[in-house]
Amino acid sequence: MNSYKATIGIEVHAEVNTKSKMFCGCKNDPHAAAVNTNICPVCLAHPGTLPVVNKEAVEKILMVGKAIGGEIADYSEFDRKQYFYPDIPKAYQLSQYAFPFVKGGSLGGVAITRVHLEEDTARSQHDIETLNAKANANEGLKGDSLVDFNRAGVPLMELVTEPVIHDSKTAAKFTKELQLLLRTLGVSEANMEKGEMRVEANISVSDSDKLGTKVEVKNLNSFKAMEQAIDYEISRQSEILAKNGSISQETRGWDENKSKTFVQRSKESAMDYRYFPDPDIPKFSIGLVAEFSHDNLRGKMPLLPEDLRKRLLGLGLSQEQAEALLYDKEAKEYFFEAFPIEGEAKDGNLAKLFANYLLSDLAGMRAARPELSLSKESAERMKALMLMLIDDQVSSRAAKDMLEEVVFEGAVPSDLAKNRGLLQNNSAEFLDGIVKEVIDANPAVAEEVRGGKLSAVQFLVGQGMKASKGSADPKALMEAFQKHLQP
Repeated sequence: MNSYKATIGIEVHAEVNTKSKMFCGCKNDPHAAAVNTNICPVCLAHPGTLPVVNKEAVEKILMVGKAIGGEIADYSEFDRKQYFYPDIPKAYQLSQYAFPFVKGGSLGGVAITRVHLEEDTARSQHDIETLNAKANANEGLKGDSLVDFNRAGVPLMELVTEPVIHDSKTAAKFTKELQLLLRTLGVSEANMEKGEMRVEANISVSDSDKLGTKVEVKNLNSFKAMEQAIDYEISRQSEILAKNGSISQETRGWDENKSKTFVQRSKESAMDYRYFPDPDIPKFSIGLVAEFSHDNLRGKMPLLPEDLRKRLLGLGLSQEQAEALLYDKEAKEYFFEAFPIEGEAKDGNLAKLFANYLLSDLAGMRAARPELSLSKESAERMKALMLMLIDDQVSSRAAKDMLEEVVFEGAVPSDLAKNRGLLQNNSAEFLDGIVKEVIDANPAVAEEVRGGKLSAVQFLVGQGMKASKGSADPKALMEAFQKHLQP
């Protein structure tokens, strides 16, 4: 059987965070609860209206270009991309074709072809149950499909990669890294479940170095769906070629319930869209706009994800901890309040312990009670608590018990530990008293330890920690029990 090679290119559309829409002053809020409220004659495509370019949206796309090391255009323009769907009533989309804002660049080792701006479409809404019922009854379907124009005209970034990916995991990893970059730059929330980032995979399979026929799988709304759809499509095309069949150039969708792709339409080419420069929008000379200057863009650039990774790993965090922090904006900002980015890379054990409590205990509290928020002021208090734990002033159990009050209620760790009697007391007299009390209460277990069953001492240590209300050091308590129970 022939060995087939898959080649994949990724197209990503992401809604850009701006105050207003791409070509008008309407509020950029595509998820507004009330339909058709953020609209005007421009985004409704009324005759005679003129688009005005959103400077903020352009600036954010240029920041993406700088972040990926792309070539920022000196000259750019907007084009009309001709096609008709009910959710784009002017029968063309304002997009970019020959002169995008950004060419080239790379992210995570994946080469990028271009990044450009366009406008989003409106959103069609269908009453599926009513449509199905009327179809079964052979009744007309009039009035059961509606269009919400709140999304029409929202700035939309499109990023296209080179066809250099060869497996689904690499494709998903790249897209996840792009999502993180867009969030870090403040360009987009890129929430796939809300449609703020939509992914399309162009997949071809061949038994030679020559690319096979390209099939596009559209609107993949999760990383899991993306991997599954690519794997399915590689398998489907390989089976067709193995039977000497031919692949059709087409656009397909992903059916999550059936875990398979399905045909939507024959794939259009660029010529089918009949691109031409929009006569209503002036051309761009990027260098003449002060906001688009190199210095202005550089001044607005935050540290990029790769730089933040290096900083976190340099502080002693594990790869897993670093990734978890990067994808949790609130936790990441909280961590860097305690360990400033520009600070020295020291106190590795402290930083790692801080991250561990932040990503486990505090994450659990935040998930259970969404009203809790991580204030900048509490970061130093939590750091002080972690220092007390490292210095054996409190036990891990005591630190966990104090955490909520320290972080969310303003408690000072040292005062709280003192008032609660949680400061560790490792004096021989104190430990001997605890050991005697526990042995007297658990004579059978004590005899097991004396008889050589050393694992049973863990039970006694646990009882000792309860008796001391967490104020004993577990290690010191263990040594005290072993000393008293020597055969």
